[in-house]
Amino acid sequence: MAADKRTPVGKPGATPQTRSGADEIGAFLAEARAIAPVETEGRGRMIFALDATMSRQPTWDSALRLQAEMFEEAGKVGGLDIQLVYFRGFNECRASRWVGDARALRDLMTGIQCRGGHTQIGRVLAHARGETGKKKVNVLVFVGDALEEKIDDLAAKAGELGLLGVRAFIFQEGRDPVVERGFREIARLSGGAYARFDANAAGQLAQLLRAAAVYAAGGVKALKGSGAEGRLLLAQLK
Repeated sequence: MAADKRTPVGKPGATPQTRSGADEIGAFLAEARAIAPVETEGRGRMIFALDATMSRQPTWDSALRLQAEMFEEAGKVGGLDIQLVYFRGFNECRASRWVGDARALRDLMTGIQCRGGHTQIGRVLAHARGETGKKKVNVLVFVGDALEEKIDDLAAKAGELGLLGVRAFIFQEGRDPVVERGFREIARLSGGAYARFDANAAGQLAQLLRAAAVYAAGGVKALKGSGAEGRLLLAQLK
């Protein structure tokens, strides 16, 4: 990927101070639930965020193969613009430009190699908040298998996304119960949805990503007709 196609995502502490703690989390949840589902007008906007630490290379490769299907499904209900966000290595978290076709996203993803490092989900959530402040973001999709940050801090950021109407669809690879609890909280507080997939079942991730793209492009009405995975996500939306 050419260097001018991606920009660093703000480091922790660079965004305005956010609330945290059990009371604030409860307040965020109550407010997020009161937000009506947002229907898109015209092209949807989706942030596609991936954990690119060392263990993630197989899933990165799978997502690269599947990205054309996301655009195809979204195109049936209104079209989609996607921004790629990923973290890896030591304190590296980057965001691409917004793209509106599969070839452009493929070019952005090709050549990026996974590297060892810790999760930086908080920076992804803060970045999504900043982007929707510029122009409405309908959905944040995050695909990962680990969570190494304080859940209270992540929950506060997820709640803020919920207040702004940015739903986080969190897709977990594997069955780590601690990771699942954290991912479910992020999805719940944002008013989004959680699902788990098995890396050995290639079709699961494909179906989940297609459903997320359909929702970003067409909202709840479009998701209702997007198959079993769409119904799974729809059942969780507040």
